Amino acid sequence: MELQYLVREPQNITPETPILFMLHGYGSNEEDLFGFVPTLPEDWIVVSFRAPKDSNYGGYAWFDINFNEPYNFLDENEGNEAVKLVMENIMSVSNRYGLTNNPTHLCGFSQGGIIVYSLALQYPDLFSKIACLSSFPEDKMLKHIVKDKKRYEKLRFFISHGTDDAVIPLEWGRKAADLLYDLSAYFSFREYMSGHGVNQKNYLDLMEFFRK
Repeated sequence: MELQYLVREPQNITPETPILFMLHGYGSNEEDLFGFVPTLPEDWIVVSFRAPKDSNYGGYAWFDINFNEPYNFLDENEGNEAVKLVMENIMSVSNRYGLTNNPTHLCGFSQGGIIVYSLALQYPDLFSKIACLSSFPEDKMLKHIVKDKKRYEKLRFFISHGTDDAVIPLEWGRKAADLLYDLSAYFSFREYMSGHGVNQKNYLDLMEFFRK
């Protein structure tokens, strides 16, 4: 299945051109994170995918969520199918642009961030900079990661979470720090005085991370 997406292309594209794939949260769409484009590096290709499912609250979803059971709110198979679908589309878009020797970056918000964690930790050789915003690593979708610390040396993670997040509790977000520390992955974990979203300071720090 081919996902719909928005794309910003640089003037020149070579096999080494960096590309950033962005995955929105539950009930949103591909236009959400695409608003970051004006402050992202101009020589990057930026692709913002639309999730394939209609959500119950308008917008789109990567997988269904059972809000009545917060500790059992996703179906493992459906979650892993979403990861597989995104991976297939990442490879398809990269091939379309002839990218063969380039850094590939990921940015996911909330539900999109759950998929980004799974992608980065299952296929660490394929990615470079990873940003997970207001999200958490879901154990059900990380059963197949290889705990070989050398595989994660090249990854760079930026993790952010709001201290007053009422959708995904801060404690869930903090699980990422423990996981990435155990894998000896390089990461920055930052907490902001905000709810389930990205405030101005968070945004500026994220852009600095991508521009380093």
